[in-house]
Amino acid sequence: MNSDNNRVASESFTNTNHNRDSLEPIPSREPGPDCVHRDVTVVDTPAADFSRERGHPVYSVKLPSRNVSLSIGDLDPGASTSNHRHGYESLIYVISGRGYTITEGQRFDWKAGDAIYVPPWCWHQHFAHPDESARYITATNLPLLKQLGQTVVREEAK
Repeated sequence: MNSDNNRVASESFTNTNHNRDSLEPIPSREPGPDCVHRDVTVVDTPAADFSRERGHPVYSVKLPSRNVSLSIGDLDPGASTSNHRHGYESLIYVISGRGYTITEGQRFDWKAGDAIYVPPWCWHQHFAHPDESARYITATNLPLLKQLGQTVVREEAK
């Protein structure tokens, strides 16, 4: 394909009038009972292997997402996770309590209502304040990376 052909192909792709009605929008799947995971931390037990690796109770939120994962972590007063890293990014929202996270040697204090970002492949560890427990939600892009066949989903603990 010569450069003129490439230019034409690119222009047709970016011409929104040309592409506007080219696809019929349809749901990717029918919603079903698996679209709700009720009472995650009340009914379910923590994910045994994952909790053991992290050093604290972690509840997997079981929903049919192929791009994002969610989990809920609990830290007792003064408890910490294992020092670990993984090849996917994490977004953490603190539901209750306070504490801090050490990411690549930097300390980030947090409290209920705060959010924390952990970049891929950075060593990190979360600590609850000595006087109170903490609960947080973690969202990751691990399922998306798995869908794309990435090999960087490895995890390590120190």
